[in-house]
Amino acid sequence: MVDASSLNRPAPQTIDLLLSRRSGSAKAMTGPGPNPEELRVILQAGARVPDHKKLFPWRFIVFEGEGRKRMGQMLGDILCAEGDVSDERVAMERERFRRAPVVIGVVSRARENIPIPMWEQELSAGAVCQNVLLAAHALGYVANWITEWYAYDPRVKEKLGLKPDERIAGFIYIGKPGEPLEERVRPDLDSLVTYF
Repeated sequence: MVDASSLNRPAPQTIDLLLSRRSGSAKAMTGPGPNPEELRVILQAGARVPDHKKLFPWRFIVFEGEGRKRMGQMLGDILCAEGDVSDERVAMERERFRRAPVVIGVVSRARENIPIPMWEQELSAGAVCQNVLLAAHALGYVANWITEWYAYDPRVKEKLGLKPDERIAGFIYIGKPGEPLEERVRPDLDSLVTYF
């Protein structure tokens, strides 16, 4: 439980964190990953996002250990059922979730027919993904927010037990960088900002 006196206190070092955060390639990640206490902190940070009416329109699926292998097996099986897929592609999918020590699936469960717009609920799930990235970075890990085909495939959704109104906001791979990170091109801020 967070002490109320610690809320919204100045934290200048947070600006350094925000300005230095960089996604690390999931393909280049190594271990170790977050330990159970660190993982809990990352998930807690993920859950501290704006959330109109406290709906919690998101949830987590954690893939670690053998769960990563089972997920890869499932992806490979789904592709094999299609028929015309190369052995190399199937092998790649079977290893996909083993690229990083931990993968967090963020599930958006935005609901229609309530007073809070769907868009706000979906944005809340996106904020969860960003907080997870930042928390991982703060703890000395790299993270990569990925969707790709398996985030949108109805067979994956069914096998993961998602309800009809749930969608994958992203899979966040977390580990140690297997190679030095390099800065990437950032936008020209002046071209994106106007003042009213």
